[in-house]
Amino acid sequence: MSKKPTLAVVGATGAVGTVMLEILSERPNVWGEIRLLASARSAGKVLRVRGEDVVVQELTEEAFDGVDVAMFDVPDEISEIWAPIAAAKGVVAVDNSGAFRMDPDVPLVVPEVNAAQTRNRPRGIISNPNCTTLSMIVVVGALEEAFGVSELVVASYQAASGAGQAGIDALHEQIDAVAGKNLGMGTKDVRNVITDTSVFPAPLALNVVPWAGSLKENGYTSEELKVRNESRKILGKPELKVHATCVRVPVVTTHSLAVHAVLNRPVTGEEIRALLENAIGVLVVDDPENHIFPTPIDVVGTDPTVVGRIRVSPEYPNEVDFFVCGDNLRKGAALNTAQIAEVVAKEFTA
Repeated sequence: MSKKPTLAVVGATGAVGTVMLEILSERPNVWGEIRLLASARSAGKVLRVRGEDVVVQELTEEAFDGVDVAMFDVPDEISEIWAPIAAAKGVVAVDNSGAFRMDPDVPLVVPEVNAAQTRNRPRGIISNPNCTTLSMIVVVGALEEAFGVSELVVASYQAASGAGQAGIDALHEQIDAVAGKNLGMGTKDVRNVITDTSVFPAPLALNVVPWAGSLKENGYTSEELKVRNESRKILGKPELKVHATCVRVPVVTTHSLAVHAVLNRPVTGEEIRALLENAIGVLVVDDPENHIFPTPIDVVGTDPTVVGRIRVSPEYPNEVDFFVCGDNLRKGAALNTAQIAEVVAKEFTA
């Protein structure tokens, strides 16, 4: 049997890196050595992986010697520098940042949808989609394969953690301010809990903010354009109609989306449920009579894309509405990266 490939985790001490180490300990053991890489200030730390203590090494060019696959859980600007360096040394770089997602020479992969694209990597880099796209695309991919999808209308309900640790901290601070202090004229007025708009442009506690990302063309935000452009690339449909509105909600973890999909042929709700109940990576939670449906709090720490509120109107039999939830720190980031790397690992042991 071939020797198990060597894996490097770049950014092992960060928020997503920490989740990645947990996932590696839970997933099938397809790796030989696991090497942990981080900045110089984190070098020397000892982290637990697969029941063993591993010393974090400084991220250098030499650190990739003997590595087969590297997972990058670092900001865009770090990936832009180091993923090509790793690839130049023959390492397959699986990048979780946004640095290469729309590069035509870098595949954008969700293993349940387009795993074959992992071999189409002329730059030696494979990219992981944005967490919002990932929260729905496994379900949409199953619909595309079975029925064909011609249009998507999407409203996202994105957790504060999508803005990083700063987003989590800002939400907690605002909740504490609302719950613990009388604001204004003796009232707990949420409008007064925010003075710093660098994280969210409006109060998030007890509120929703129809804004995620930065302003782009025609009034769309960067997050909304990611949903459109990444869905097209993953599904291999550059002309797919995608309309997205991204909303930040006072939830710590797990993104949710309300999706309206126009299909290429008429379907029934029963057909959709039967398809999704057998789809890899999908969990159907849909019992409207008993008010059973997915909510973010139920999905935290879990791997599947959870879908419910599945509806097909007799008036529009080729259109389906549904609600999905996905943990944005697991499938939305670390888990999908690990799954991509596992697909690549099979190349070394075949």
